[in-house]
Amino acid sequence: MPENWKIYKLTDLGSIARGKSKHRPRDASHLYGGKYPFIQTGDVKAANHRLNTHTQTYSEAGLAQSKLWPKNTMCITIAANIAETAILNYPACFPDSIIGFVADEEKCDIEFVEYLMQFFKKQIQTHSIGSVQDNINLGTFQRVEFTVPPLPEQKSIASILSALDDKIELNLQMNNTLEEMAMALYKHLFVDFGPFLDGEFVGSEIGEIPKGWEVKKLEDLLEIKYGKDHKKLEKGTIPVYGSGGIMRYVDTFLYDQESILIPRKGTLSNLFYLSEPFWSVDTMFYSKFRKQNFGKYIFYFLKSQDLASMDVGSAIPSLTTELLKRIKILVPSTQEVEKFNEIVSGYFKVMESNKDENKSLTQLRDTLLPKLISGEVRVKDVEKTLSEVL
Repeated sequence: MPENWKIYKLTDLGSIARGKSKHRPRDASHLYGGKYPFIQTGDVKAANHRLNTHTQTYSEAGLAQSKLWPKNTMCITIAANIAETAILNYPACFPDSIIGFVADEEKCDIEFVEYLMQFFKKQIQTHSIGSVQDNINLGTFQRVEFTVPPLPEQKSIASILSALDDKIELNLQMNNTLEEMAMALYKHLFVDFGPFLDGEFVGSEIGEIPKGWEVKKLEDLLEIKYGKDHKKLEKGTIPVYGSGGIMRYVDTFLYDQESILIPRKGTLSNLFYLSEPFWSVDTMFYSKFRKQNFGKYIFYFLKSQDLASMDVGSAIPSLTTELLKRIKILVPSTQEVEKFNEIVSGYFKVMESNKDENKSLTQLRDTLLPKLISGEVRVKDVEKTLSEVL
């Protein structure tokens, strides 16, 4: 252990308590839908160090039977997704499946503590006591001990790691903005018909459309194929996609051309546009295009559709090829689609660059985190590396 570093329990560094929520949405809908953020375990798992988004809110009645935790509270999941952590970027409520930690600022830096928890995540998970579903509790943090440097060094370590996370988050936000711009352009051109309103329109089975455009079935533009299980355990650089995204990497591909991946089961709206080799498992459809330069147009058409409403599953949301094939799709003139494709391709180029940079930044952060947290590498040893990549 480095000189001046000491051993603490989390309870020595601040106050810790479970979240409060007496009801679930299905049992008391009047508690939800207001202005107070309500954080769930999935929101914590999806966060990157800091929690910036949430999927549910509380009403005044919801807040009355809960608690509003302050900004900079660290959330720790203790059920479902165990020992996931993130720092609140705004005041929020959360249920008893999440623990809240408020730092004693004279003893610790909250940014450092969150990275500390990332480092000790596997150790904490070994303390799970559940039977059917593993979980941890407040007592876990009265038993697990951490090696902690003096406060100034905590802040220095956190500043290095958070600088990398901030850049990663900035790239993600930029990509979200570009996605929104592409969708806005699609709707302006092909839903609202903005540039074509002064032209001639004709009737069709989906309503009035610009003259010369057509309505076809999706199968006329897209060949929909089933993904396949990948049973081999080899590792490589080819991503394997499931309905939740990339599952792992292998050294063989199922398809290596432009494609749209559509969930067959699971989150039906979670579409992926790919232009590099990939493998998709059997809970996904992948596609082959029948018309050149229409890939991105079809992608945004599908993103604008309510695919979840086409669910034919019982326990698990599901789609079928027959339902997808029969979807009516507007087919604009090739010239207009090519203009759209040219603009959106520029957005995609920037997004791919940001994704590649995030892979490198994530790898660097994940390499530095255990070395800095354990004291194996000191701050002064990595400052030059950080200045070169940011």
